[in-house]
Amino acid sequence: MQLTEQEIVRRESLQKLRDLGINPYPAAQFHTTTSVKQIMDRFSNFEGKQVVLAGRIMSRRIMGSASFAELKDGSGRMQIYFNRDLLCIGDDKTMYNTVFKKLLDLGDIIGIKGEVFKTKVGEISVKVSELTVLSKSLRPLPIAKIDAEGKVHDAFTDAELRYRQRYVDLIVNDHVKETFIKRTKITNTIRQFFNERNYVEVETPILQPIPGGAAASPFVTHHNALNIPLYLRIANELYLKRLIVGGFDAVYEFSKDFRNEGMDRTHNPEFTVMELYVAYKDYNWMMNMTEQLLEKIALESNQNTTVTFGEHQINFKAPYARIPILEAIKKHTSFDLNGMNQKELIQVCHKLDITADQTMGIGKLIDEIFGEKCEHNYIQPTFIIDYPKEMSPLCKEHRDDPRLTERFELMVAGKELANAYSELNDPIDQKERFEEQLKLSEKGDDEAMFIDQDFVRALEYGMPPTSGIGIGIDRLTMFMTNNSSIQEVLFFPQMRPEKKQITMTDEEKKVFEILKKESKLKLTDLKTQSELSNKKWDKTIKSLTKNKLAKVEKTNDDLFVELL
Repeated sequence: MQLTEQEIVRRESLQKLRDLGINPYPAAQFHTTTSVKQIMDRFSNFEGKQVVLAGRIMSRRIMGSASFAELKDGSGRMQIYFNRDLLCIGDDKTMYNTVFKKLLDLGDIIGIKGEVFKTKVGEISVKVSELTVLSKSLRPLPIAKIDAEGKVHDAFTDAELRYRQRYVDLIVNDHVKETFIKRTKITNTIRQFFNERNYVEVETPILQPIPGGAAASPFVTHHNALNIPLYLRIANELYLKRLIVGGFDAVYEFSKDFRNEGMDRTHNPEFTVMELYVAYKDYNWMMNMTEQLLEKIALESNQNTTVTFGEHQINFKAPYARIPILEAIKKHTSFDLNGMNQKELIQVCHKLDITADQTMGIGKLIDEIFGEKCEHNYIQPTFIIDYPKEMSPLCKEHRDDPRLTERFELMVAGKELANAYSELNDPIDQKERFEEQLKLSEKGDDEAMFIDQDFVRALEYGMPPTSGIGIGIDRLTMFMTNNSSIQEVLFFPQMRPEKKQITMTDEEKKVFEILKKESKLKLTDLKTQSELSNKKWDKTIKSLTKNKLAKVEKTNDDLFVELL
């Protein structure tokens, strides 16, 4: 492993600390008496008193026998003041002159004891009388610098680095932590809202023999002991409805779901959904409840029902508009899809420049049309309701129109936030709809639902009239924290494999630079230009091809080298 100059210096400091008899990674508990936030919020209660704090050194200003530093703990940042003679009583000044000034670095974690005071310029600080090294940092932090003109340099803003090294992101970008604290506040608000109504939080299987409850491509694995395939769940719906069959009146779950599909700014293969099922309710009741819930979440997380999301001000104050999906499509495309068959819908898609083929059923075609041409128009919270039966295999037939179902999707800022039904509880109807999904699967639709015979059996025992909803927690957090990318609200979003840094010899760099200019060269010409000896040439070209930086291929009896 090649170390940078700073990393080498830090390792040398580590050894020097040990040589002084200081353990840079002590095992004993370090007991703190307060936090930075408590001191900053209630200074009058702490002024002149001794406190014990622990945190990370974020900056230092060394000025001879007195110095200042910034300490960051889990609650915030504050200034700490070091005086050589206060820290080092007696003749031995090693702790200040050597340890603090020379062997500690930005990013090191320390414990301090000292008196709270306010400087002449009015900054709340702690006058340090005891210093304990708690963890030596071996890599330098990417600390932003502000020049004389106020411009920020070296800020840790590269998105890929931030998501890949979230631990660094959280250390140096304080606002990132606030996003995740707000996420916790959102989920706690939902729990409180449901628990006050005596709804029961439950857990259902993540590994499932049949990936049911949604139309999506699953991840598949294999269980060795049982010798069967298992799937990471795409939804927990069918298990929660089994619990309604079993006698629970209302159950909910925050579930990690997994879908083996594309990744973009609003989709991650692993995501969090809250699903709720309440017996003896319908989708009209669920719309009213959803309005109350989201209004409360907005107030709890932002102290206002109106939140900022990008260029929009989104108001979660109830009530929300309710628009049938076919009316929405007619309004935004001028096409009335009522009663159209598959062939006619494919023709509409082609007229609207939407990709469609014979593997797509009626439900998927309508979904494509709405997604491409309509959903982006709904910025304020809007319930899109009454979906055609083909779009909703698990949803109850509409009480007034047998061609439709009692379903809604809540659209916010042009994106789906929630999906809800009056749940289908007719086992014969459910089995027929599963069989229709099977036909779509046989046509090549890899997102069609599996037949879950056990779920049909559960319905045959009788499920009361029930309404259910799924709310995307990641997307909800995006709206409440004004983040347009799902990666910003996931601690560790899925990333492409990290490319390994390859160290090249001087000879390899020379050949590589020649190829960068020419892209592709005859092997003999490249060797001539490189001016390398036969031995060095052979070693160099083998290394470049082995590390997949270049490839050699034969064209018209000549060998060519090309960059990959």
